[in-house]
Amino acid sequence: MRVILGEPPFFYPRSLVATSTPSTNDDSAETPVVGKGRATPSRAEQEAARRRPLVADTKEARAAAKVQMREQRERAQAGMAAGDDRYLPARDKGPQRRWVRDYVDAGWHLSEWVMALMVIVILVSLVPDPTFSFFAFVGLWAFIVVAVIDMVLLGMRVKKKVAAKFGKDRMGKGLGWYAAMRALQMRFMRLPKPQVKRGQYPA
Repeated sequence: MRVILGEPPFFYPRSLVATSTPSTNDDSAETPVVGKGRATPSRAEQEAARRRPLVADTKEARAAAKVQMREQRERAQAGMAAGDDRYLPARDKGPQRRWVRDYVDAGWHLSEWVMALMVIVILVSLVPDPTFSFFAFVGLWAFIVVAVIDMVLLGMRVKKKVAAKFGKDRMGKGLGWYAAMRALQMRFMRLPKPQVKRGQYPA
């Protein structure tokens, strides 16, 4: 029988041939690890790993945070009451609005007594005499009409004086309505609080 060199005989089982041939692609062979064995993290990854949430995770920190928030709230309330522009809403900011507030607070206005008169009329309506209640309500509505007229005149007067002081191009919108709504409130209920006394009109 003729055997070709480099070839197994034809009668050998292929399984035996396969097992006898050494494998050059053995995955179990260990390769030495060079360096750290892992990729060097980027700078962004390192910064993200160093970040920690700034959360008050202790009882003392939470108490300090509450105290700080309360102090900030009290400062904001005091600043708003004093008319500090840093704490005022947009509708109250500006020298023109401050001037209008001082002008309104310096005077006496019928409209600021409307709420007090309404409370009195409600109490009077508890009287069993219907005639007495009727005249009380008629008097209240007559007073409201006169107060509205006074508010309109106040708004017109304020716009004229603001235009003369600041110029027509710097008047802003709604100053007449702003003055009327402030005059409608009782003096102790106004916010920002009055900064002038009665009769102390701004220049």
